[in-house]
Amino acid sequence: MQKVSQLRSPAFLVDLAAVKNNCKVMIEKCKSLGVQLRTNMKTHRTLQAGELMTGGTKRCLSVSTLAEAEFYADGGFDDITYAYPLSPDKVPQAAQLLIRLQNFHVLIDNHVVLDSLVANQPPQGKRWSVFLKVNCGYNRAGVSYDDPKGLELAKEIASKECLTFKGLYIHEGNAYNCAGVGKIKETTSEALTKLQIILNRLQEAGIECPVVGIGSTPSCSKPPDDLLKGITEFHPGNYVFYDYQQFLIGSCDISDIAVRVLTRVIGNYPDRGQILIDCGWTGLSLDSFGKLKTGYCFFEGHPNLKLVKMTQEIGIVEAAEGSLDVSLFPIGKLLKMIPYHACNTAYMHPVYYVVDGDSIVDKWIPNRGW
Repeated sequence: MQKVSQLRSPAFLVDLAAVKNNCKVMIEKCKSLGVQLRTNMKTHRTLQAGELMTGGTKRCLSVSTLAEAEFYADGGFDDITYAYPLSPDKVPQAAQLLIRLQNFHVLIDNHVVLDSLVANQPPQGKRWSVFLKVNCGYNRAGVSYDDPKGLELAKEIASKECLTFKGLYIHEGNAYNCAGVGKIKETTSEALTKLQIILNRLQEAGIECPVVGIGSTPSCSKPPDDLLKGITEFHPGNYVFYDYQQFLIGSCDISDIAVRVLTRVIGNYPDRGQILIDCGWTGLSLDSFGKLKTGYCFFEGHPNLKLVKMTQEIGIVEAAEGSLDVSLFPIGKLLKMIPYHACNTAYMHPVYYVVDGDSIVDKWIPNRGW
């Protein structure tokens, strides 16, 4: 059996036990809250992790690209939500998924795409299943929770014979600005209070809203104690791996983080107190720029190392405080980096090495493309 030390670096390591535990905890949390878990696949984009996240059912998931939707459909998954703002150019591809899957859902927040869906009516026996994307303060996509146009758009969706109004879908990304469980719960409650405004308007207008889905790993990992009545789905994704950002936010403990990037020392420069590693931004990403005192990652077991600069294939490391004793890091020494953002880092790697301790027990190949 191949050992971690035998891998060519940089390499993306996935701790299988941690992944299984993260999936189990989220499944049990959703059951206890009485909500459906519609887990998002974009963090890992693999069939194996998808099975674990869905509890082996291979049902009820969300994706961020049509390539992912096709990949999971090919892998025997169903009941897939394309959790991304649909645009007219992608409607024909989405229509093919609607035809081949038992359940396929899309998100819209404007009349342009609504008209495109109506113009691309599915074959007899099929209807577009449509979520209204709602903006509850994150200001990325969606109709504003307090804009009357949202109600009008929902009415139009519900009125079309070729469409089914599935419900509301929000991503409370504001939770990513939090620090601590209390703040996560407070911020999520604020978003859900806003969501209640448009939900009440729909109910007053007699529009049935079967699903009210909310997401973001912080909010679903540490939901408010008084979860809003009417919430029916959680759609987090990052929790499968977690990362250093989630740890800093308060979503998880450091022991919950399931991924590491393996790297080696390739240069040792005592005159300037620096070492070089064989991992640049193509193996880690630049996502944490300016956010960590340890640079672009956290070195496991070496809290005073700081990754200060990366080029495409090389990283420059020095001490976060004081001077670095480079003799402790000879050329060839293995180091493990906890990424700031697991989603970005995972996408940099064509294969994930699944580990049990120091042994490689599997290789997962992620989906690519859009």
